[in-house]
Amino acid sequence: MKPTVLVTGASRGIGLAAARLFAAKGHPTVINYNRSREPALEAAREINASGGVAMAVKADVSRPEEVAAMFDKINGQLGGVGILVNNAAVARQSLFTDIDYDEWRSTFAVNVDGMFLCARAALPSMLREHRGSIVNLSSMWGQVGASCETLYSATKAAVIGLTKALAQEVGPSGIRVNCVAPGVIDTDMNSHLSVEDLRELADCTPLMRLGTPEEVARAIYFLSSDEASFITGQVLCPNGGYVV
Repeated sequence: MKPTVLVTGASRGIGLAAARLFAAKGHPTVINYNRSREPALEAAREINASGGVAMAVKADVSRPEEVAAMFDKINGQLGGVGILVNNAAVARQSLFTDIDYDEWRSTFAVNVDGMFLCARAALPSMLREHRGSIVNLSSMWGQVGASCETLYSATKAAVIGLTKALAQEVGPSGIRVNCVAPGVIDTDMNSHLSVEDLRELADCTPLMRLGTPEEVARAIYFLSSDEASFITGQVLCPNGGYVV
């Protein structure tokens, strides 16, 4: 049986595309959500109806007790998580001088603390099995930074550092840790942008378009698969050439 996959923040966008792809490849798949209950449940129903195995589990990944409860439920029903996709994140745009401390901490709590909590909960079973894969979602803004997105950029830069350090630590135990840093992707996270803004971002991309959630999902799947068995501590960048 293929390893169980947990995708955090998987009720929509990149997370949902990744969950669907893993399920289509035969992996028991856990769709984590926080607020978007119905889309997550509907996705799990669709996967199960098509012959796959999926379950939707609510948890705010920034809260240790909810992450612990989520893993208890997964371990009891599907066994240990063999592939963890840390995708859950929030994004905010504002001038640096307009960011208050509570906003700073709450964003780091989801985007960085959530990855720490989920990885910490997933690792015991991976260490026992002497195998496993963790894929963390960063952003091209974590590589180069973005004006008016200082907070988001800082969290996504932290994800890259976490990935590289953890890969070195758990590599001797047969566990791989990698990162995907997407460019501008056509998801709800960018729905606040105007048509003109999106067109300008596409024009700044050498491939002259926005990416799709499915394209990022394929990068996530590759890094988690045996096709990437000698790849760890790396950052894969499906960004259409925006950052080279």
